[in-house]
Parts: sequence; structure tokens; C-alpha cells
Amino acid sequence: PTAPHSPPSMKEHPLPPRLDTESLRRKMMGCWRGKAVGGTLGMPYEGTRRRLTLNYYDPVPTKMLPNDDLDLQVVYAFLLDGMTQPRVDRHVLARAWEHIGMSPDEYGVCKRNLKLGLKPPATGSHDNWFTDGMGAAIRTELWACLAAGNPSLAAAYAYEDACMDHAGEGIFAAQFLAAVEALAFVESDTDSLLDAGLAVIPPDCRIADGIRLTRQAWSQTHNVDAVYQKLNKAFPTENFTDVKINLPYIVLGWLAGGDDFGKAICAAVNCGEDTDCTGATLGALMGILHPDGIEPRWLQPIGNQLVLSDCITGITHPPTLEGFTQLVLDLRQRIDGAKPPEVSTTQLSQPVELPAIEARLGFLDWRELHTPAQPPAMPAEARTLPLSGSMGCLPRDLHGKLDKPCVVILRWRFSLNREVKTKVLFNTAGGCRVYLDDAFLFGRDGGEVCPAFHRAPPHQTAVTTLAPGEHTLTALLHLSPAPDGGDVAWVLGLADAAAKPVEQDWLVDELTWLPAQPQ
Repeated sequence: PTAPHSPPSMKEHPLPPRLDTESLRRKMMGCWRGKAVGGTLGMPYEGTRRRLTLNYYDPVPTKMLPNDDLDLQVVYAFLLDGMTQPRVDRHVLARAWEHIGMSPDEYGVCKRNLKLGLKPPATGSHDNWFTDGMGAAIRTELWACLAAGNPSLAAAYAYEDACMDHAGEGIFAAQFLAAVEALAFVESDTDSLLDAGLAVIPPDCRIADGIRLTRQAWSQTHNVDAVYQKLNKAFPTENFTDVKINLPYIVLGWLAGGDDFGKAICAAVNCGEDTDCTGATLGALMGILHPDGIEPRWLQPIGNQLVLSDCITGITHPPTLEGFTQLVLDLRQRIDGAKPPEVSTTQLSQPVELPAIEARLGFLDWRELHTPAQPPAMPAEARTLPLSGSMGCLPRDLHGKLDKPCVVILRWRFSLNREVKTKVLFNTAGGCRVYLDDAFLFGRDGGEVCPAFHRAPPHQTAVTTLAPGEHTLTALLHLSPAPDGGDVAWVLGLADAAAKPVEQDWLVDELTWLPAQPQ
């Protein structure tokens, strides 16, 4: 897990040029229109892991497609608007998650950690495989609009949001984009905007590496395919929502498209991966820069209604993009450039009681464990490992020193206070066999890692109805000698399977982790 890090220091920037209300309105409206167009263009291809050849909507929509890229920003704006003195503060933003029914990836982890009593930034760093996801990067336009012309303030606002469900690169990406978008209200030079974004993030982070590589490769080739190949080689990932590859795609689309809105968003979306997010984010930036450059052919099919996902509840939002623009304009005036509150270093982490694991390592024949009805008994000489948590990693030095294959047994005990239709997830790259109450549940001999309840790899989840009371979950990991001492990581999760896949929440209130049994 990535440790929380301190909020960015507020660098002093010259006061931005005074923006008249109508210029702000026009650029904000371009932002939200571009967001809606780009998200609608990319949504049908989300998760595509190959090059595309789009030059227009396919299929052509009849309205704006709802997208969490905009949904969460509308919820935040609604929440801030209801305050007597609105302020961008992570503890205020935490209340927004009560209105967000969707729970994919880092969203679900954040909601689980809030239920556990954690506070941001611990909600984003604790037990979170998706710290580098796109979830915060795609909701930066609100902060840019509230801090229009002031990149450092926009980056500070973005931190307050991003630390809810991210750490490290996921936060840096949000800060970068917020700074670029905020400065785009008063600056149009691409190099100056990119430099401003890089100025608010660590120079040695992977996000900065990706931006620099994209700029360099584009200046050398001016060829989208050539840059695409370089980026894929430099930033391989199993997770199509990984910000370390998607943010460079956004920059590539921007550089390739120049001032041409349609050419830019298509270049980004055609790179594949998190296509609705890359299209929506670049569309918003292009809309700020060139609000009159969004051709009618892009706007006419989606109309002007503000369409939110069904799982956003308990809020009243403006029915149109113009209405939302006015709401954000009013918020900007009320917040009046106020900085987020100072946070002491003692508030950056919290003690967390991790689920106890009975973990042992022994030399068993994996070939005999392909379809065992029950988990095997460990040899008496098996080694006990000091492990805990539902997300973990075997010590690098242990795996690297093996001289023959072996098996690690991980065993958790838990109790439920009611009957629950439960989705059990156990995801690891290597071979695994998973048992619930000593009955075989699922397993595989290796594959990609994506511990998300709604899109986990095959043979890494199962749905079963569990009665109230105590249960045992056992996972076998197959380890082979690894000369490079590579990591062996896993994620265990239990979710309420009664909901739609994208709304399945981690079990918290119903679940109690029990102490490990003595060995």
C-alpha cells in the first residue's frame, strides 16, 4: 500500500489576470460541453486494449451519456453550494460519498475506508490497490473552474479531493491536470501549460516521466502511432484505468490535435484503455482553451441536458449544462480563492487494525492441488509467516531465496451478523486455490491482477450465500523460485453481491474479522 503524503505546498503565483464574468462563463461552458462530448465519444470503448480508428461518434448518440467523470463533480458542487460558507476541504468532500452509489475500484475502497472510520488521506492509501487509478484525475475541472487562472490553488483543491481515494501517482495526476486546466483560462500556449502542470508535482514521479516522454517523442516524430508505441513500452499495465498510461494519452491527443477539438479527442480515445476518461478530460481542456472550437456536429447529438448516472442519489442538480455553469460561477465567487485548511503531519496517517492471517509456507506438490476437495494440511516443519491484512505482499527476500517450488497457505476467520449474498474475491498473479469453510471455491494457475469486484479476471471471484456466524477463508499460493526476487501480492475482498456489479460495496457493517487460530 502507498503511504499518505503531505499536501502540496502553496507556491506563490502572480495574481491571475482579472477575468470578466462573461469570459469565465464562456470558457466554463466550453469545459462542460467538451467534457460531455469526449465522455460520450469514448464511453462505448472503455477498457479497449488496442488502437482504434474513430473520427466521430460510433454509435451516434441521441443524448449525453452519463459518466462518473462529471457525476462526482456535480455532487461536490451540490454539497459546496449548500454550505453557508463553502470551502474545499477533504473532510467536507467526504460527505459527498453518501450520494455516490457506484463502487468500482478506488471508489469502493474509499467508501469502505470511510465506513471503517478512517479519514482522508488514509482513506486513499489504506489497503488500496487502485491508488494510481484515474478516479481523481477525471474530476479536476471543478477545481480548475473555482481557481481559474491560479494553477497552484487548483492543485491544492485537487489534492483535497484526490486524497479521498488515491495516493502517489493518482494524486499527482489530478494536481497536474487541475493546474493545467486552471491556467488554460488565461494562457493558451501548450508548452507553458504543460510546464505549469509539471511545476506542481514531484519531478521524479512517473506522471512527470510520462509527460516528458510524450513531449519528447512527439517533437521527434510528430507521429501518433510512434509515440503510442513508446508509451506502451515505457508504461505497461494490467489495469486499463491506470493513470500512468492514460494521462500521457491525453497529452498525446492534445499535441496531435493542436487547436482542432475533434482531431484531439479522437487521437486520445483511439489510444484505447480508459477511453471515456481520456476523451472527457481532453474534451474539457479543449473546451476551456477554445470554447467556440467545438463544432455543432459534436454538440447536436448530445443536446444540452445534464445527465447523471442513476446511482447518484439525494441531490438536486441543474437540468442543463448552462445551469451547472451558473452554479459553478456562483461558487467561485462565494469561495473567493480561499485556500484549503492547513493539515498537521500527525493527521496524515491513522492506526488501522488489519485482519489477522494464519500464514504458513511449506513444500507441497502443486500438481496434486489442482482440484482438491479440501485445503491440504501443512507439513509439521512448515514455516509460519508474520503477515496480516486483506491486501498483502510476501517479503521480496523470501521469494527470491526459494530453491524449489512451495505453497503458502493464508487463512482468515470472520463472522457475519446476518445472511449475506457474498461475492468473494481473491486476486493474485500466480497460481492460487481458494476455499470457503474448507470447500473448494475457485482457482487458477496464474494471470493478470485486477482486484475489482465488477471486473476481476476469470476464476478470481465466486458468489455464494453465507449464513450468520463464523466462516473461514483459505487461499493457497503457488511460489516458484524467482531469481529476481519479484513480489507476490494478493488482495482479498468480500462484497455484497445483491447489488448491480458496479455498485457492489465491500462488506463492513456486517463483517467482523476474528483472531487467527493458534498454530
